[in-house]
Amino acid sequence: MSRYQDKVAVVTGSAAGIGRAIVQKLIAEGAHVLATDINRRGGADALAAEMGARCSALTVDVTKEDHADRCAVVCHSRGMSSMSPAPNVVTSVWTGELDPNRTYKLLIDGQFVEGAAGETFQCEYPFTGEKWGAVPVATDTDVDRAVRAADKAFRSGWSQTTPAQRAALLRKLANLVREDERALALLQVHENGKRLVDMQSTGALLAALAEYMAGLAETSHGYTTQSNVPGVTSYDVREPLGVVAAITPWNSPLLLLAWKLLPALAAGNTVIAKPSEVTPLSTLRLAELCMKAGFPEGVINVVTGYAQVGRALVNHPLVHKIAFTGATSTGLSIAGIASARGARVTLELGGKSPNIIFADANLERAIDGVITGIFSATGQSCISGSRILLEQSIGDEFLERLAQRVAALKLGDPLDPTSEIAPLASRAHLQKVLGYIDIAKGEGAKTLVGGGRPADAALRNGFFVEPTLFTGVDNDFRIAREEVFGPVGAIIRFKDEAHAVRLANDTEFGLAAALWTENVGRAHRIIPQLRAGTVWVNQYRTADLARPFGGYKHSGLGRELGLRSLDPYTEVKSVFIAH
Repeated sequence: MSRYQDKVAVVTGSAAGIGRAIVQKLIAEGAHVLATDINRRGGADALAAEMGARCSALTVDVTKEDHADRCAVVCHSRGMSSMSPAPNVVTSVWTGELDPNRTYKLLIDGQFVEGAAGETFQCEYPFTGEKWGAVPVATDTDVDRAVRAADKAFRSGWSQTTPAQRAALLRKLANLVREDERALALLQVHENGKRLVDMQSTGALLAALAEYMAGLAETSHGYTTQSNVPGVTSYDVREPLGVVAAITPWNSPLLLLAWKLLPALAAGNTVIAKPSEVTPLSTLRLAELCMKAGFPEGVINVVTGYAQVGRALVNHPLVHKIAFTGATSTGLSIAGIASARGARVTLELGGKSPNIIFADANLERAIDGVITGIFSATGQSCISGSRILLEQSIGDEFLERLAQRVAALKLGDPLDPTSEIAPLASRAHLQKVLGYIDIAKGEGAKTLVGGGRPADAALRNGFFVEPTLFTGVDNDFRIAREEVFGPVGAIIRFKDEAHAVRLANDTEFGLAAALWTENVGRAHRIIPQLRAGTVWVNQYRTADLARPFGGYKHSGLGRELGLRSLDPYTEVKSVFIAH
């Protein structure tokens, strides 16, 4: 397939501004060109007539500042999809599945409704900085309505549905997600800037998880054992908790929502989802699919907005459980509030994961593991291998090779399948990551590669940071202790196994760890010593729906996924019957 097959390039300035050669090149590579004039006529029409069927003309009788918005609307109305930017090309980010001017609504009690205050905010596309969509800011009144709707749905029948009924709805949802996977992927790309090639797998993962939870719903059970009390039969059963608040982050909005939403539904609970203000619209899209699948009114609700929406949920007396993924400080605050009123919590929090490389490792594979560990998802992952622990006997040639590989990573358009590093998710987060880079330099760390914003002018509007590695780092440096959540890794040398384990565990976090060695005995010695919820050997980031995920220490409380996924969303009741 040609590079820009079936994509549309929105170009401005028509023949005089862009040049026929560029338009011809775009058409040759499969694009449909939308040539535009601003407040004048003739140039775009002439260019379209000359170039033939794969070039259309548009005259925009608006101000220059409104030009991109107008082009976006035209692209949407014609069902066109966007392409990666080329020099001198103004590119619409919108596709036929997205509407940049749509006003979204809250989902409360089966109805999409406006927020009580009428206040809205916009998403921002991290690649271009463009604002899009109008999203409601929920008030405490909206939150209360959603919670009461969920509580009513729970008490009026949902909690009494059979496992088979819930499983059937989850399987129907899985099919709908597969049908809608492209739109779900594109929404997430335009919300948080992650690469489309990464987000395209989200639909399949969500569908598989829905089907997995359907199976767990049908096989969930208590226990019956021989009673120790004569004349008594006893057993225990699991029952749903009630209303669950699912508060989710921006880095993997749908997947991390699904880890909470789907087991909660499978167990018979009702749910209120509160997505990050950076990524609210993919959650609303998934909620639409839930309604289409046939979940009853009030079983699934979505409230959007800022931190005060989450606080209102956490403090609401009818919310029986909070499932949260996000910053450690926020999670610990939630735990304190919830425990004070007896609510349950599951927390998946921060990480500062060690990626331990021994001299006997396959060093080329280890380089792959370092790059995957810290630069996948532009480092915006709780399991990022941000501390690279390197045995002292490994020579500088390893670092040279690693630096060459990292420097060659391509930063670019998230929609371009050849891009390897996408932008950070928001303007505020960009400043945070750049601030940590400055802190590391100030502490005396030496920049091995990267260390700032890219020089490429084509990336200037995006929230990009160069993939960065520091050497000369002590484990007491802030860059080694605090979660940066960006493409920034700290290389720390160790002397031997004991030193490596001591460094690995010398952190408040304990979400994940990896080690690279060809010595199987060493691997088995080290694994039980690592205080981390997930340990990889000679790989990084492998995951399985059947394996629990969560962390030690300040990396969280409880587990998600695995065969016991439904347990955190149930109460256990013991029953004794005299006879």
